[in-house]
Amino acid sequence: MADEQLAAVANFLYEAGTLKNTARTGWWMAGVKAPESVADHSWRTSLIATIIATLEGADPARTAFLATWHDSQETRTGDVNYLGRKYAPQADPGAVTADQVAGMPDVLASTIRDLVAEYEAKETPEALCARDADKLECMIQGLEYKAQGYANAQRWIDNSRGRIVTKSGQELADAVLGADSLEWLRSVLGEKG
Repeated sequence: MADEQLAAVANFLYEAGTLKNTARTGWWMAGVKAPESVADHSWRTSLIATIIATLEGADPARTAFLATWHDSQETRTGDVNYLGRKYAPQADPGAVTADQVAGMPDVLASTIRDLVAEYEAKETPEALCARDADKLECMIQGLEYKAQGYANAQRWIDNSRGRIVTKSGQELADAVLGADSLEWLRSVLGEKG
C-alpha cells in the first residue's frame, strides 16, 4: 500500500472518531440535554443487527458490517434529525462516502461504498435487518430516556416501533416494550423484581 493510501486510511480513522462526539440531535427535541453520540448508537445498532439477522436467517456478520457503517457519513454532515431534513435536503450517503474513501486502496474504498449502497437500497435481508436494528436501538434508547424522566421520548419510541419490518425485529421490539430496563441486573444479582 502506498504512503498516500495509508495516510488516507489514517485520516479517516481520526475522522471516524469524531462520531464519539457527535450528538444524536433528535433527542434535544425530547429535552435530553446530553444525548447519546452517533458512535454510541452505532455500537448497539451493530450488536442488535447480529441478533435480528441470526433470528431472521440472514448473515449476522454482514448485517453487523452494514450497521457499523450506516451513519458513518455523519462525520461530514452531522446528525440531521427529521425536523432539519424538512428544511435542508439530506446529503446523498453514497456521495459523502465516496468523498470519505477517496485516496484509500480501491479494495477498501469499493467495499465501503458497496456497504453504504446496500444499506441505502433496502433490498437485501441483511440491509433490512440492519435498518430494523437502527430503529430498535432508537426505540430502546427512547425507553431509557423516558425512564430517566424524559416523557417526550415516547414519540421516538412509537415512531421507531412503527418502522420495524422484520418478524424477529417486531418480536424483539415487543419483548423490549414489555421488559424493565434493569431486570437483567436484578436477575444477575439474584434480586426479586
